[in-house]
Amino acid sequence: MSSAAPVVLFGAFDRHNFGDLLFPHVLARMLAPREVLFAGLAARDLRAFGGHRITPVAQIAASHSSVDLVHAGGELLTCDAWEAAVMLAPPERVQTLIAEEHAWKADPLTWSKAHLDIAARAPYVLSKTAMPARHTVFQAIGGAGLDRRDKAFQLEVIEKLKQADEVSVRDTLTQTHLREHGINAQLIPDPAVMVAELFGNLIHTRTTTPALQAIANAFPQGYAAIQFDTSFGDDATLDIIARELSRIGKEYDLGIVLFRAGAAPWHDDLTIYARLKQHLSANTVLFGSLNIWDICALLASSRVYCGSSLHGRIVAMAFARPRVSIIHREEALQPPKQAAYIATWEPQEIAAKAYVEDLAAAISNALHADTALLHQTANDLARRYRAAFDTSLR
Repeated sequence: MSSAAPVVLFGAFDRHNFGDLLFPHVLARMLAPREVLFAGLAARDLRAFGGHRITPVAQIAASHSSVDLVHAGGELLTCDAWEAAVMLAPPERVQTLIAEEHAWKADPLTWSKAHLDIAARAPYVLSKTAMPARHTVFQAIGGAGLDRRDKAFQLEVIEKLKQADEVSVRDTLTQTHLREHGINAQLIPDPAVMVAELFGNLIHTRTTTPALQAIANAFPQGYAAIQFDTSFGDDATLDIIARELSRIGKEYDLGIVLFRAGAAPWHDDLTIYARLKQHLSANTVLFGSLNIWDICALLASSRVYCGSSLHGRIVAMAFARPRVSIIHREEALQPPKQAAYIATWEPQEIAAKAYVEDLAAAISNALHADTALLHQTANDLARRYRAAFDTSLR
């Protein structure tokens, strides 16, 4: 891409989700000194959480005639307009929008236009009409569940991708889906593999904050960083999680630190963590910060990460920490992106994922992972991402 025009970074970083807030930092740092504009579907200011001030993409399209457009990472290919609207909604509007699912399904384009100011089934996938650009790139995009979407949704996504100048994806499952529709996408790691290399010094400084120092002092033998979304929040599942975490805490003298990797609707819920904490020992702390750099520091300093967040895992991976992804037995409840990413990039020896009833055994195995292999994997993925970036976006 030419360096004369600004680069519009577009994605779901207009809501609080750990990975989405990291992507624009990585790309802006690597695109420097080019001018970068941060765009989403809604105007938001997430700087208090380490994010950016976000401008609606329609506003940027109206005010800039010459830009390059980069769709910046994330599971953008499968997010529909109703899901986007709910996740962008203020708390008082969430239940109202959830109740409009049938209205959205009845007339998706009209509903999307009314709620998001863009007529699209897949609003985070921009057409040339919605955002005219000299050069349009989809960079390390995820779409592992695209084949589960209805035909009209899939066709809209494929048509928009065919308009793009470059398409790269972050897992082989998405790559296969697109290949079946005639799109040959390059395979590259997720941008978050770069956080240790690009922001290691910043993240290290966050370990000196009072909250993180308190955790370090409370758990001199180390801690497990634990996170899961609301789909794991029923009483029976929480009872199992509590049993497994108690077992691993006692066996390895580990503290348990619960944290949120996302505060947008359908992500992680403090009330669920509070219910879990009632069943755990005094060796459990609820980490309150939603600042992405604090979360990175928490993961980087942990003995092991265990959770449902893909980017909790990827950041743990970037810092060569052992990790376990919590997955559902019921396939319908489990987006395939975690398994797809693990299968694409991680050696089998450290590609740990587990159902809740197997967490203690999985964490135990992860704690015995080959340290050299953990570091080798982190370095290799950062090298692969940088090489792909230098080829396509420089």
